[in-house]
Amino acid sequence: MTDTSSPAVETETAEQPTPQATDSDLFHESEIAADYVEGLLDILDYDGDIDEVVQNGRPVVEVLGSRLQPLVGQRGATLEALQELTRLAIFRRTGTPSRLLLDVGGYRAARRKELGAIAKNAAEKVKEYGEPVRLEPMSAFERKCVHDVINALAGVESESEGVEPQRRIVVRAVD
Repeated sequence: MTDTSSPAVETETAEQPTPQATDSDLFHESEIAADYVEGLLDILDYDGDIDEVVQNGRPVVEVLGSRLQPLVGQRGATLEALQELTRLAIFRRTGTPSRLLLDVGGYRAARRKELGAIAKNAAEKVKEYGEPVRLEPMSAFERKCVHDVINALAGVESESEGVEPQRRIVVRAVD
């Protein structure tokens, strides 16, 4: 649900793949990203295996290995920055913005699971007490994960409010 009375309130929507991007184009983006990330790992003297795939219409690069936590950072902040740098590297080579998803050490899958539990807990509180629940500020990735879970539940809805970096989700009962 979008509240049009305030420009700072909007619902996160799923990013749509670029219509002209083929699987071949997307895989090429993942190859560029993998080369870029491999260069970063070499500079930082970190060991990691890099997998490049196309999933759900977007390029994905996964870095697997031990001792990669510094590349994730606190609550994924470093990972988000690395993802943006990698997207810029793709843009520089292709001239096209990328929707690349970068994951390190399975962080995103684990965080998605945690966020699902947070979303379900918030929905239960809303249903039990009838009052909106405001969640802690989250990144765009985290908000999208929560919105996806809430949208699949009956009797509740979610919307984002605020401005980065304090943007958060509010879960409320459906009127």
